[in-house]
Order: sequence, then structure tokens, then C-alpha cells
Amino acid sequence: MDAIESLIDGYRAFRAGTYRQNEARYQALASRRQQPKALVIACCDSRTDPAMVFQSDPGELFVVRNVANLVPPYEPDSHYHGTSAALEFGVKALKIKDIIVMGHAGCGGIEALYDDCCGKAASGDFIPSWISLAEPVAKKMLELHSEMERPAALRMLEQEAVVASLDRLRTFPFIKEREDAGELRLHGWFYGIGTGLLSIYDAELGAFRDVVS
Repeated sequence: MDAIESLIDGYRAFRAGTYRQNEARYQALASRRQQPKALVIACCDSRTDPAMVFQSDPGELFVVRNVANLVPPYEPDSHYHGTSAALEFGVKALKIKDIIVMGHAGCGGIEALYDDCCGKAASGDFIPSWISLAEPVAKKMLELHSEMERPAALRMLEQEAVVASLDRLRTFPFIKEREDAGELRLHGWFYGIGTGLLSIYDAELGAFRDVVS
């Protein structure tokens, strides 16, 4: 069975099972404006689905996915800004009160950035420019931890990129104003695909702490 046939079979199973069992709920969701609990900025990686990890029902999460779950700076110009547009809609229109930047282990985008900073240039028309958002973090980390082995360095960079994205979120006036007023909270989370562990960034400690099961 090829990929498309598999997806269509999955749809049929969903339609006959999950949808039929929750038809009234889906109809209720369709009849009113969405009211998600949180905005999640996650990676495009096919192994990290926020709705699956957090066992969220339809309508609960407003998810923005891009390569390496990066947040760009506030740049209101005539260029195309998909992530920024989603942030604006989620915060200003949907009045979401929590934004989560969700990094993950084994991120290909972060690995490409690491290799680029080590002299192996990233390829592509769009990826090099996009991952360069986290280049200052990568260069600083390599300078301070030049002796660190590659696996440990990648893990540190994956997590530090989350923290840097939190900082860039605060360059958006409509986010900073709401955070300062106590109307919006920013969170940095990190998910281990193989371990299943979720770690949460503690700003006071300057480190990620595992969520205890």
C-alpha cells in the first residue's frame, strides 16, 4: 500500500470510528469560532505531533509548525511571514493566553545549523536563511563548549534555540505588552522522541527540568 492509499484508509477508519462516536462534538466545534487553550510553535518533524504528545482533543491547540520550531523577530514589512501571521492571529484575534515553543531531540534543522557553523554549509534555497535565526546561539555555544561531543552539543543547541525563540517572541509588541500585563505566558518545552520525556524551561534556574510522571 502506498502513502496516499494508507492516508485514505486512515480517513475511512476515522470517519467510521472516531468521527461517528463524537459527531455531536465535531458539529459543535464547526458551529462556533475556535477557542484553543494554547498556541504551540512546533517543528515540522513528522515524529513530533503536539496533539498526540499532549493527548489534546480537536479545538484545544492552535499549532504553528516550521523547520526547527524557530520564532523569527518582529519585522512588519512587505515580505511573507507565516509564523508571525499565526502569532498575530492567535494572540490578537483568538486571545490565547499561553504560547509554547516546543523543541525536540534529533531535530534535523538544528543539526544542519550545527554542521553549518562547523564548516559544512547547509544546502537549499530557503533552509540556510531560515535556520540562521539561531546562528548566534550556535556560534556562542561552540565558542564556550568547543570540547563538547557532538551528541551533547546538539542537545544543548536544540534547547538553547528554544530559549532564543522565547526571547524573539518578546520582540513582538503585542506579545510583550500582554506578558508584562500578566495576560499572556510564554513557555519553553523540550520533547525527547525516543525517551518520551517532556522537559520545561525554568527561567530562574536557566535550565530545563523533566516533568515527573
